[in-house]
Amino acid sequence: MTMNRKLVLPIDRGSPLPIYYQLKEALKQQIESGALKPHERVPSERELEEAYHISRMTARRALEELEAEGYIYRAQGKGSFVAEPKIRQGLLWLTSFTEDMRERGMRAGARVLRAEVVSDERVARKLGIGSGEEFVMLQRLRLADGEPMALETSYLRRRFCPGLEGHDFTDRSLYSTLQEEYGLRLGRAEQAVEAKVADGFEAELLGVKPGAPMLSMERITYLDDGQTPIEYVRSIYRGDRYKLYVELKRR
Repeated sequence: MTMNRKLVLPIDRGSPLPIYYQLKEALKQQIESGALKPHERVPSERELEEAYHISRMTARRALEELEAEGYIYRAQGKGSFVAEPKIRQGLLWLTSFTEDMRERGMRAGARVLRAEVVSDERVARKLGIGSGEEFVMLQRLRLADGEPMALETSYLRRRFCPGLEGHDFTDRSLYSTLQEEYGLRLGRAEQAVEAKVADGFEAELLGVKPGAPMLSMERITYLDDGQTPIEYVRSIYRGDRYKLYVELKRR
């Protein structure tokens, strides 16, 4: 691959910003602007070294950080390529994974890992209910167009949806099932988001390296009366494929 002239952006050697960081941001700008398109090969360490007159270590660090941030991916023996754009997940509306993917023109799917009746005092405390109550625990690897996106573990109060564990949630929406088969309408949710890194189990399921950046979300979902908790769910989303956004207004 010959370096395209439009990709050779100026590096300010007098800047307090490290050279690798300037290079990373320059390449990121080309990706975000569309100059480099999804699955197009990006310059190699050697090509960056020659084009920018930098060390191989500097070029390698820039590419490693682009990979960690989800802008590129590496194919063994072939090089580095531009990743698909991240999925933007809004924080204002209570929607299901299936609804989110359908809105983006993607096919939602799942691999069901566990579907069983359990008791869990920790979950009961989070929902503010008695410790003796049973839950339907549904754990799924969530897919978009066949690609692993998230690991989702839901606990639903069994008294409201008996027999839910017997449904096949490989390609059906949990929230649609709650409404259509159990007459349960969801009203609101409280959600917290934090950063984490993938452990070995999560990395294997999601097809990333251990230690890769993840978004961890915990949510308590309430029925339409706004007071009755129905679900506690913990989701681990790939940090290289998701970004969260919310519109803020000044008071």
